[in-house]
Amino acid sequence: MANLDLSKRANLMGIVWMISSMAAFAIEDALIKIVTKQLPVGQVLTIFGFGGICIFTLLAKRARVKLFQPEVFTRRMLLRAVFEFFGRLFYILAIALTPISSATAILQSAPLVLVLGARIFLREKVDAQTWGAIWLGLLGVLIILRPTADDFSALSLLAVIGTLGFVGRDLMTRTAPAVLTKEVLGFYGFTNMLVAGGCFSLWEGKAFLPLQMPQALMIGAALIFGVFAYTALMTAMRTGSIGAVTPYRYTRLLFGISVGVLVFGEQLDSQMLMGCAVVIGAGLFVGWWGGVRKAS
Repeated sequence: MANLDLSKRANLMGIVWMISSMAAFAIEDALIKIVTKQLPVGQVLTIFGFGGICIFTLLAKRARVKLFQPEVFTRRMLLRAVFEFFGRLFYILAIALTPISSATAILQSAPLVLVLGARIFLREKVDAQTWGAIWLGLLGVLIILRPTADDFSALSLLAVIGTLGFVGRDLMTRTAPAVLTKEVLGFYGFTNMLVAGGCFSLWEGKAFLPLQMPQALMIGAALIFGVFAYTALMTAMRTGSIGAVTPYRYTRLLFGISVGVLVFGEQLDSQMLMGCAVVIGAGLFVGWWGGVRKAS
């Protein structure tokens, strides 16, 4: 009975950490969207990346973790860096140039695409029910994108490319050596953002603008929320059981849509809501069905 109570408490704490993480990610996205309306995207990426590097350097020093290790420069980790480069760059562009609600909704397909990628690249087994849920979830993304409608925007594909980048990063992370802790991965994640900002600035051709105090405060706040969100996510996955905690990742969609509507005045329609429902339903089924099979 005591062990059961401890398990329930751990799951509850894991759920709290997961919801907190998703709320913090939504706030981070909102702050980035606001500041990219005032500064070039490349400049925001560069400043944000540099700030994250400084924070994770301090965290690594506090945890007595070495940032420069031979395992960092393996082929898989370099490939992970390439995926993260495109993931961070294109998702930030999606936040800056498209409605935050639709970008967040498309991002929720990542767990489904991750299962698909694990089957293709890591040769993990996927049963017929899971295959059906994956394709249904991808259909939900098409409903959100509405590629055949008159109001389709090619900019929506930025979120799709960003999501694919994050999926590739996560696939490579699954095979990353255990010695590469969250401090190390966070450090190199923000290093990728710094590089992405520099590259996009060269392509964009816009000079950096003087940083005003309100803009500096927003970028600083976005950094704090981003680091907290990342840390809370890692804590959630290590506190409660995966089956109990993972479904609450989808609360990010609720927070993202709320921010989009309340802060940016974005409009939702029935097709958007239907696509979100399909994506979330398919993702929850994959998580539940996987849990049932593991328990049996």
